[in-house]
Amino acid sequence: MKTPCPLKDHVCGPICGRLGNVRKYSGVHALPIRQRGVVLTACYVARTYGVRSAMPMFEARRLCPHATIVRPTMTKYADVGRAVRACMYDLTPLVEPLSIDEAFLDLGGTQRVHGMIPAKVLARFAREVERHIGITVSVGLSRNKFLAKIASDMDKPRGFAAFDQDEALGMLADKPVGFIFGVGPATQERLIQRGFRAIADLQRADEGELMKQFGAEGRRLWRLARGVDDRRVEPDRGAKTISSETTFENDIRDFTTLEKTLWRLSEKVSSRLKSNELAGSTITLKLKTADFRQRTRSQSIHAPTQLAAKIFAVSREMLAKEIDGTAFRLMGAGVSALRPGSQAHDTDMLDRRSADAERAIDDLRRKFGQAAVIRGIAYEGPEKPD
Repeated sequence: MKTPCPLKDHVCGPICGRLGNVRKYSGVHALPIRQRGVVLTACYVARTYGVRSAMPMFEARRLCPHATIVRPTMTKYADVGRAVRACMYDLTPLVEPLSIDEAFLDLGGTQRVHGMIPAKVLARFAREVERHIGITVSVGLSRNKFLAKIASDMDKPRGFAAFDQDEALGMLADKPVGFIFGVGPATQERLIQRGFRAIADLQRADEGELMKQFGAEGRRLWRLARGVDDRRVEPDRGAKTISSETTFENDIRDFTTLEKTLWRLSEKVSSRLKSNELAGSTITLKLKTADFRQRTRSQSIHAPTQLAAKIFAVSREMLAKEIDGTAFRLMGAGVSALRPGSQAHDTDMLDRRSADAERAIDDLRRKFGQAAVIRGIAYEGPEKPD
């Protein structure tokens, strides 16, 4: 464990929980168990072979052919994530979730409440999570979100790292400019072409000159190169998009087959909207071709919806325009421009028969299970006996 720095009042600690540890396997955890699909998470042994999250499964298998591949249990991961999140709220109400297994916490002003400094609070938190929930966490502690995120990545797995802003200049200096969040390959190449290869080059640059060359992004780079980040922890930051996607076992170009999958995706999105009491007015279709080129199409509707039938109807129209003989390996559907679900009721009820039928189906599924009612478009016939 690294010696905590004398951090000042505003302290952010991103907590990165390893939810992959819920399953006691060593290797690649992927969905589904097949050649297609992507890696959801991988143990650190697999990562030494170059395996990483979001990598196509065929690439992961090529890099680590002896890996153990298992199906994830997303409901279990969600339950564990909620349990860890509840422990975070015991420390501070200022918790900003980043994903199912990562969050920022603002521990500024909590020393009197807990009777100890933030470093000790977080060390106790990590120990209690491991003891009672059964997963390990990595903790980064610093003055702001940018530095805390860096600290959380320094000592994984099961790590604890802390440093103050005064140490940032030296620690960041030899890192490539791509180390700064938000600097992708294209931006990094532009910076290199103009003589900014390492963060030290940005540290030596004049702020005004960077702004002349890169506009507002130049000022952001100048500040982050010095470890300055004024972003606050936003505890009420809600989801911006509700979506679902699937990777096909074999490439598909047939509209009828794609349409059937699109209905299932629309139902999943609708279910998530309803369970989170949300509705949205922008519907997005995502397609990835056999050669990994992505097509994203979006359409705004006049009023927010949470109905599967509406999501399907709009995305189906967009899908029909993309049928040109191209084979697709992935498809997804999503809803954004989210609002409280109560705002969808009156507008959805304009199509009263469709809305009433869908809500009746929802009631039946809650009572008798998801398979109690299956729409004709998704029905694939009776199960064949073994």
